[in-house]
Amino acid sequence: MKRIFDVQPWHIVTHEFNPQDKRLQESMTSLGNGYMGMRGFFEENYSGDSLPGIYLGGVWYPDKTRVGWWKNGYPEYFGKVVNAVNFIKMPIRINGEQVDLAKDQISDFSLDLDMKRAVLTRSYTVTKGAAQVAVTFERFLSVAQQALSAQQLTVKNVGTDKVMVTVDSAIDADVRNEDANYDERFWQVVSTNQKPDSGSVVAETTPNPFGTPRFTSGMEMRHVSDLKNVSVSQPNDNEVVNEFVGELAAGQSAQLEKRVIVVTSRDYQSTDKLIAAMHRLSDQTAEKTYDELLNAHTQIWAERWNKSDIEIAGDTAAQQGIRFNMFELFSTYYGEDARLNIGPKGFTGEKYGGATYWDTEAFAVPVYLGITDPKVTRNLLMYRYKQLAGAYHNAKQQGLAGALFPMVTFDGIECHNEWEITFEEIHRNGDIAFAIYNYTRYTGDTSYVLNEGSKVLTEISRFWADRVHFSQRKQKYMLHGVTGPDEYENNVDNNWYTNLLAQWTLKYTLSVLKKVSPAQAEKLAVSDDEKKHWQDIVERMYLPYDKALNIFVQQDGFLDKDIQPVSAIPADQLPINQHWSWDKILRSPYIKQGDVLQGIWDFIDDFTPAQKKANFDFYEPLTVHESSLSASIHSVLAADLHYEDKAVELYERTARLDLDNYNNDTDDGLHVTAMTGGWLAVVQGFAGMRVRDGQLHYAPFLPKKWQRYSFRQVFRGRLIEVDVDQDGAQFKLIDGEPITIDVAGKPLKLTK
Repeated sequence: MKRIFDVQPWHIVTHEFNPQDKRLQESMTSLGNGYMGMRGFFEENYSGDSLPGIYLGGVWYPDKTRVGWWKNGYPEYFGKVVNAVNFIKMPIRINGEQVDLAKDQISDFSLDLDMKRAVLTRSYTVTKGAAQVAVTFERFLSVAQQALSAQQLTVKNVGTDKVMVTVDSAIDADVRNEDANYDERFWQVVSTNQKPDSGSVVAETTPNPFGTPRFTSGMEMRHVSDLKNVSVSQPNDNEVVNEFVGELAAGQSAQLEKRVIVVTSRDYQSTDKLIAAMHRLSDQTAEKTYDELLNAHTQIWAERWNKSDIEIAGDTAAQQGIRFNMFELFSTYYGEDARLNIGPKGFTGEKYGGATYWDTEAFAVPVYLGITDPKVTRNLLMYRYKQLAGAYHNAKQQGLAGALFPMVTFDGIECHNEWEITFEEIHRNGDIAFAIYNYTRYTGDTSYVLNEGSKVLTEISRFWADRVHFSQRKQKYMLHGVTGPDEYENNVDNNWYTNLLAQWTLKYTLSVLKKVSPAQAEKLAVSDDEKKHWQDIVERMYLPYDKALNIFVQQDGFLDKDIQPVSAIPADQLPINQHWSWDKILRSPYIKQGDVLQGIWDFIDDFTPAQKKANFDFYEPLTVHESSLSASIHSVLAADLHYEDKAVELYERTARLDLDNYNNDTDDGLHVTAMTGGWLAVVQGFAGMRVRDGQLHYAPFLPKKWQRYSFRQVFRGRLIEVDVDQDGAQFKLIDGEPITIDVAGKPLKLTK
């Protein structure tokens, strides 16, 4: 497998520039600070293939999706993240000629994402005729002041003759989304303000016919430089430019610092207030040096790594992979803004629309519980509670009771344009209910589940009770016309995972209703008849099972397929989603990601070793792992079954999914929600972490390929360190009150 970056513990670095890998490089060097983010595209002009992208948290557009076969109940629009105004633009001219790495002769190229400090550095030497100039760009998105983007450009004359260097630092609103329907632009400039050494652009998203809010963004740039500032006229209505010029003698260098403050109407309700805030924050950052701004940023990153870093000795590729996972997760979301959630591509690309999927509840919640303060996960749960109105709307569109949380959303309203995903993949309702249980089980905090959470559970249960139907022939409740987690099966009947979650949600909700306060019970107004009906569904839910194989059947008819393992597929036809027709995929036995095994992972302690083994041995050989979410849960289950080689193989796949471009689809952005997989595979898999009756349990082992691994875990006010090497496992309480944990069936008391 070709690797385009060196394997290093803390750096994503390469010394080769290959234009054919440009988009991959951009994806893998993406930066973010939870508020905004950007791909690793170039600041200067680049005429080759590229996917420039800057994205602002919570800023989106309801794009046109109407087609001739539109049916009742389809979403009105496809919500998509909007490529933001380009505020990092810094074209360079040498002796009047534009620098363009797609055309110019360059040497000494280096591209380095420092994950420890969250800083991206790029350097090269460009030759223009007799001139030779070394160019270095450094940039970061501050986590200390989230509205701040900071860049530092250094140019040095490494030739023998004087050279004239010109830098046009700009804010440019002439941007487009690559997936736009008709190459349309989504920003209209409201105002510009250009001064000799600073400038600003205020832009608003274009009108839409659906009545969703328009967004306003404001960007103001200021500079510090030893190049001469030249007053220039504004080039057009969409752009402001500050020009800097300097004549450099042989060996002489110069620097240009660019600081941009970015604000949006999500935080400021009027344009006047937005502009005032933009100026105020710009003034504040102007009072500090670049090094002071950078130090404040790197200090917070150091605190994050201190709490959550996973160290692996003996396998540098495994070490780099897990840190890359954690870095991009933290760059996307760290819980500061309860209005935001975690998009599958984060701030790294346009695919999937940048919206919220079920990935958050199923895969991100267990990780954030283990590495951050519980309020971070509580914010994710509140995000759904606050969007109940949209969930009611989604259910009502289908003629159903209760709440159907969306498959894809920005505001609670379903905005995905594929029917088989939008209104068949309804298991996400159960995944959201499971996240409430997961939070409560892990933290011991019942304040959410007995209040807001009980409302969410009740409305989801009302949906399930209306969505099921009763089979008179089998005397069982069923769910027809669904899509499970395996999206290579559409419109199936009785998907085991979906049926299981519907049954479990009703059962869990009934147990919660017994614990809520009388006042809350009165608000929920669940009648005795409803409870009786829910209990009947719990007791008579149909869960497909094959006695001969001792497996849960993925859905009705699955065993009638031509069952052949993935190993039977010619290598040149993988991944199948890039080589086979959709018709062929749907008829095949091949599974995109864990489906039955997703359910076994969710409730891993509820199944016998024999059940887990039978289902894993049957389904994993049929799984192509072409969903980025797939490998992690298979790794955990393999570790649980003591299939060490398979567990390590799948850990490597999930931890290095994007770094090694396993599925040949990283060029349009990273798989951010899947980056939870490395943590899950190490902590739940190799370390065997479980929470049972409020107590932490571990059953750690050390993979043969590794010399040691260690991690820190947050649990109920404690910070615990787990260190596993060839001599066994050691546990240490770093912070918090004494706690007794279970290690391989034996109690161990931890004290500071």
